[in-house]
This record gives sequence, structure tokens and C-alpha cells, in this order.
Amino acid sequence: MSRTRLNEFDVVIVGGGVLGLVMGCLLLTRKLCISGRVAIVTDQPAAAPPLDTDWDLRVFAMSRASERLLKLCGIWNSLPQARVSAYERMCVWDGAGRPRGAGSLTFDCAQIGEPNLGHIIEGRALQWQCLQSARAAGVVLIEGAAASVALGDENVTLELKDGRELRSELLVAADGTESTTRQLLEIGTAGHAYHQDALVGHVKTEKPHENTAWQRFLSTGPLAFLPLGDGRSSIVWSVARDQASHLRAIDPERFGQALTEASGGVLGRCELATTLASFPLKLQYALDYARPRAVLLGDAAHVVHPLAGQGLNLGLLDCAALAQVLGDAQGAAHFGDYRHLRRYERWRRSENLVAAAALDGLERLFSNSEPKIAALRAAGLSAVERMPFMKRRFAQRALGLSGDVPEILKTI
Repeated sequence: MSRTRLNEFDVVIVGGGVLGLVMGCLLLTRKLCISGRVAIVTDQPAAAPPLDTDWDLRVFAMSRASERLLKLCGIWNSLPQARVSAYERMCVWDGAGRPRGAGSLTFDCAQIGEPNLGHIIEGRALQWQCLQSARAAGVVLIEGAAASVALGDENVTLELKDGRELRSELLVAADGTESTTRQLLEIGTAGHAYHQDALVGHVKTEKPHENTAWQRFLSTGPLAFLPLGDGRSSIVWSVARDQASHLRAIDPERFGQALTEASGGVLGRCELATTLASFPLKLQYALDYARPRAVLLGDAAHVVHPLAGQGLNLGLLDCAALAQVLGDAQGAAHFGDYRHLRRYERWRRSENLVAAAALDGLERLFSNSEPKIAALRAAGLSAVERMPFMKRRFAQRALGLSGDVPEILKTI
């Protein structure tokens, strides 16, 4: 990491996670900036994945649009293939229904003319390769933490906690849900907590996962099985806080039994193969995405329920949209112009709010255990199952192939 007092850049990005690193790569690979003119500030630089270790508990379901973006940045083809797993089908069903039966909906890549419905990628491997690509592209990596922000007419100054100052045409906040940069910019948030935790871990199952993502909607929250390349599945099990505490406390055998019951035995007997982790769930959105000379990306701008695995995909679309807008700005000297940043804000805020509202509505709908509502849910899923056109539209939207997709993702 650089410790020199480099302080003049075209763009400074706060956040060394996947989104910050991808944004840095995009600015350079799209030739919007030259090498050495983009800085990424992070207080937690990614470490090299240990050799011969198990899959990280954090995995991402990546859409086709995200795949295309990572290819643009030179990241995709460098990912270790052992930590990338394509899935070909997705089956979702109501807790009162049956998988591939009444009250269920199944998507198959063959039905929409795609090679797969996406990929499951290990988070640790993805972040490390994003870091390597950012370095190769010419990003300046600065270890530190934001202390204050001063927005000026000509530039923006970011002061770090150790006293260093970084000046740029544009400041990008990509520092996550509890974004310090967003707070320094005095941008508020709205939303609500779901009072749920998502339990994550990898499991062995009696039956093969069939390269299928399985998701059962229960009144307590959705349970998803994401297929891994080694035959196991990664689970994301959303439950009330007290139930999550109970499940974390019981022994692995009893947890496996509870998971088998919650899944309706879709993959037979389940056995926990790793430790268990959890994180709280909430809906959160920034009231603004932009200030003159500053802009928000990803979780700093929006946090959604993980039931469809769209969080990172939405953030990567933010990156692509911002790169497109900045590409139309006629040079780095205009990157901080509010009219350009407002265009990005209007574009991505509307798209992200639609996605957040849809996911929030699904969570509320499927958590309602009232018999009449349950019957309507089952009937609705069964009706869509019989409508190939509607299924195709849903699948294309989830893959990032429809909607207001950035032009740079349409030409790959």
C-alpha cells in the first residue's frame, strides 16, 4: 500500500471491496482516466486467499450483466475456476406447496436460450482478483480511513485520519452499508429493519443439487440452497432474530435436522459442513445518491433483502452506469459536475428503488401465513409457471439482460 503523500487525482474512491475495485478498473480500462489518476482508499485491504482452503462462507450469485462487466475489467477470466460454479435452473416454491409441483415456479436456462442462469462465486476469490486487476490497470491503492470531506467548486478534498489530504475532481463512496463517506457528506437514509438474521454456511446433502438453485418461502423467511461446484450447497436461511440465536447455539447434527425439515427434504438429509455465520437484514436507501463532486455506489446507496441475491448485482450496475455517464462528460475535468452526477442519480435511484420495493413486497407477501393469502400465492406461482413469456421476462430481468441496462454491457 502507498504511504507517500500523493494528493492529486481525477477520482478518489473510498472502499476497497468488490465495487470500489471494479469502479477503479472501469475508469482505467474504459480510458476515462490514465494510470495513476485513480485512487482507492481502504482501511481493510484484501488478503491473498490461503492455499488449499475451503470455500469462503461469503458467496455471490452473479448475473449475466455482472459477468459481462467483470470481463470488461479483465477480472472474469482470471477467477479460479474451482471457485466459480454455474447454475442452470432455479426452483422456488411456497412453504405450503411442493418443489416442481403445485405452488412452485421453475426457471431453466434452456427455456430462455442462455448457457446458464448465473454463477455462484466465492467472495474471497472475487475480491482478491478484483484487487489484482485494479493494481494492473494502474489504480493507486492508499491504506487509510476517511476523516472529513470538503466539497469545493473546483475539486473535493478528502482528509484521512492520519492527516493526509487527497484532492480530486470526483469522490466516490463505495464503503458499504454503514458508509462513513455517506455520513461525512451528510446524506441521510430511510428504510426499516426486517428483524431477521440470515444464516450462511455450506452443507452436504443426501441428494445432488442438480446445478439448481432451490428456494423455499416460509412464513419465517426464505431458505435458499445455492449449488457449489464440489457438490455441496451454500445456504442463506433468513429467520427471526430469536430463532437465529437458537440455531446458532445448537450442535451441527440438530442444525442439520432443522435445516432438512425447513427445506421440506428437497435435497434429502442435510449436514452442516462448515461453521455458521450470520448477518442482520434490513432495507435501506440513501435519500440522495449525489452531491456536487461526490456520488454513492452499491451498499452505500442501497441495501436490499438477499432473497433474490441481487445486492452485488445492483451495485455492479451502478458502476457500469456511472462509467457510462462519466464517459459522456467530455473529460475528467467535468467528472464532478452536478448535472452529470444527477443523471446517474436519477437513472440508478429509480432502478434500485423498483428492485428494493419488489424484493420487500415479496418478503412481506411470503411471510404472511393467512390461509387466503397463502392460497393466492400458490395460485400465482402456478399461473406464472404456465406462462413461458412471463417466465422469460423474469429470468432476463434477473440476469440483467432487460430494463435500463448500461450500453457498455450490451456490446460484449
